[in-house]
Parts: sequence; C-alpha cells; structure tokens
Amino acid sequence: MKHAIILLAVLAVAGPSRAGDAPVSTHQEYFEHYEGTATCLGCHQEEAESFFHSQHYQWLGETPDLVNGGGRRLGKLNTMNDFCTSPGANWIGNVTNSDGTVLAQGCSKCHAGLGKRPELVLSREQLENIDCLICHASGYRRDLYQDAAGEPVWKPILWRNQPGLDSVAKRISLPKREFCLRCHAGAGGGQNYKRGDLEYALATCDRDYDVHMGADGQDMACTECHTGADHRVRGRGADLSGTDVPGPRLACAECHDEAPHAEPVLDAHVRRVACETCHIPTFARTDATDMNRDWSTPQRHEEANKYSATITLAKDVVPVYAWWNGQSRLQPLGEPVRVEKDGTVGIMLPQGSRKERGARIYPFKLHRGRLPVLSDERWLVPIAVEEFFADGDIDRAVREGGHEAYGREDADYEWVDVKRYMGIYHGVRPVEHALQCLDCHGEGGRLDWAALGYGGDPVLKRLK
Repeated sequence: MKHAIILLAVLAVAGPSRAGDAPVSTHQEYFEHYEGTATCLGCHQEEAESFFHSQHYQWLGETPDLVNGGGRRLGKLNTMNDFCTSPGANWIGNVTNSDGTVLAQGCSKCHAGLGKRPELVLSREQLENIDCLICHASGYRRDLYQDAAGEPVWKPILWRNQPGLDSVAKRISLPKREFCLRCHAGAGGGQNYKRGDLEYALATCDRDYDVHMGADGQDMACTECHTGADHRVRGRGADLSGTDVPGPRLACAECHDEAPHAEPVLDAHVRRVACETCHIPTFARTDATDMNRDWSTPQRHEEANKYSATITLAKDVVPVYAWWNGQSRLQPLGEPVRVEKDGTVGIMLPQGSRKERGARIYPFKLHRGRLPVLSDERWLVPIAVEEFFADGDIDRAVREGGHEAYGREDADYEWVDVKRYMGIYHGVRPVEHALQCLDCHGEGGRLDWAALGYGGDPVLKRLK
C-alpha cells in the first residue's frame, strides 16, 4: 500500500491536467534503465500481486450475476463467444499469408501479459509476465518476437533501443482513454467490430459524441466511472460472465439525481427505462460494427489474401430493446445447447421481464452468428481461427478447436444459429439529441411492444 501512496503523491504533484488526460509522472529518478516488468516490481510488488488476481489478468471472475453460474469462476479463458470463439487454440503466434503479411497474432494480443497464459497460482514468473506499460505508459507499443527458446513473446517495439524504451517507460500515468481503447475498441478483428459502442473516436471526441468523455464536456477518463481498488474494476456488461467487483452494478444515479428531468412524465420513465435507452439513440456512429458472423461460410478476401467468416457490418445502428434485471444466462462450454423459441442458441441472454420491479428496458446490440456443435453431445465447439485466416479450411479449424476444448478427435459436428445481447452504454448524447416521445410512442415507433410484454403501445392504448 505504501508504494501506491507514493505513486499517487507523485502523480498529484506532476501538474494539473484534464480528467481524460491523466497526469504523467516522469519516474526519471526511480530507475535508470527499463529491463522489463522486474523493474516495476522493484517498487510495485504489492500492486503486481493485486493485478495478478484481477480479471484483466486472469480472464476469469466471480459469477454472481449469471443465473446459471453455479459458483464457478468464468471468463474469456473458459467460455465461448460468437466472434473469434475462444483463446484456447488461439493464444499466441504470428499467422502469415503467402505474401508473408501477418494476419493474426492470437488472443493474447489484448491480454495484459507478455505471452504466457495466466495461471491460478501466483509465482515470480507470472508476476514478471505482467505488462504494466500496456495500461500505464503513454506511447508504448509492443509486437511479437521470439525469446531465447524460440517461443513467441510480447516485447516493446523499442526493445533494441534502450534510450527510447527508457523514455517511454518513464512516462507513467493512470490509464487514459486511449490506453483502454487499445484493446476494448479493437477486439473482434477490427475497429469497433465487437462492442459497437466503444469506438476509437472516443479518445478525442466532443460532448456531442459523448457527454462524459467529450473534451469540451466532462472529459472523463474511463476509470472515473469504472472505479475500483487493487486493480479490481467495477462494471459488467450484460454479456460478460465474470465480474471483478460483485455487488450493485454501475448506475447513472450514482452521479445523477434519480429524478433528473424537469418533466414529471420523463422522471416516471426512469423507474422502468434505463437512461441509456433514450440517451444513446444509435451506436457504431463512426466505425461499422459486426452484426452477424457466420463461421460456416468462409469468405475469401483477394486483396488482403486472407479468409474470414462471412461478416455483416452495419453503421449507425438502432439498438434492440429488452428488459434487464442485471442478471444474464450463459451458454457454457461442455453443456448441451439450450435452444430458444426462435430456434437459436443464446450465447448470452439478459434476464428480466416487465413483471419484475427491478428490471428496466435497456438498449442492446443483438449479435447473431453461426457456430459448430458436436452432433452427439450438443456442446458448442470453439474454432481454431488463427490458421483458418490463412488457409480458409474451416473443417480443420473446427476439429482442432474440438480437440483443444474436449480432447475429441474427428468428432462429427453441425452448425447452429446463435445470438448474443450486448449492452450499449457508451456514446451518451446530450439532451438535445436524446430520443423524443414519438421515437418510441406512436406509429412506427422503435420499440417492439409485444417483445417487451405489452399488448401494444401503452400510451396509445390509454388514449383510445
């Protein structure tokens, strides 16, 4: 703890700055040369140990908000998504096409480690695997190189330039928006492909784009909402398995009054309608987002000399709306798939209904896809997607994924349609761009009242 206090004190005297531009400590007097994470551990052993246990490093977390969590620790490492499916067979390594161009580098590209998989038991080796600079150093960049044993590892691109590396390593700050967006905006294979509401534009936007992060507005850093201690970060989206900080979820009312409007009719909505529903009319406003990913149909990209799933992109998307009480239902690996009434498998579904007092109507990105399941066990099969990008052999990629996940050799599989509800929380518009009454109520309104449990628009019914 004493090191954390010293660091905060140093940051405090580093000079004033905007909220979204965290103060920088030169660290000039603390070390001469940066020699990897061991340099940081000299002063920050305690902080490294706390980070080791966090969800950002373990990619696992407690699951009190999953109705079928069963007390398990779940996360990226042991669940499956409908984008690049699972890190299991896709952890690290350069995949190149016939031109020698790097097509993929593995899921560890967005892990805050240097290449080793996270382990549950703390060790010096695991602590030295933490990449402190990825979240704390302005101007830091890394790439894959081979270590002495010929294994791929993440290293700073300046690792052969000691003066340059020292300069970057001494520019330490609390995480800035651009640091968080390095991974959270680029996940899923392209800019804004995955989340839909986390665009690189948020790094330097105005308040019209986002009232919280706009430089001419509050200019807030991500960590001002996603608070926490000991590297445990608050905030869990509706489609995430684990959480770092069990307890009440992030709520606008923590900063805003529970009756924030001058109009009583609008304040009455707050009890059943999430603020995001009215204040985020659309998402993917700058970069198109992935709305459907069909792995059963490989798509060849001649100019890039690569393959991908067949991906449907969309821009300026109107959300889908559903009730959410803070809990979700996951389709776990190694369990028979649960087919919904519409014939799809719900990878992650928000829970809640009109009848629940604590549920509210939230906006979601409804992502659809097509994934393999074992014909006998009916288990979802992760895909070894990395080599597939180069050769387009989806059958081999599925079988390799099945071997990695279940030890199955040449198992029969078939394809199923899947869906995932992903909460929309960022890109909050100012009041002048919020939804108006007729956007939801009236002919052609955006809400599907039947899907929400109503017999029709409740306002129109009262007027008849």
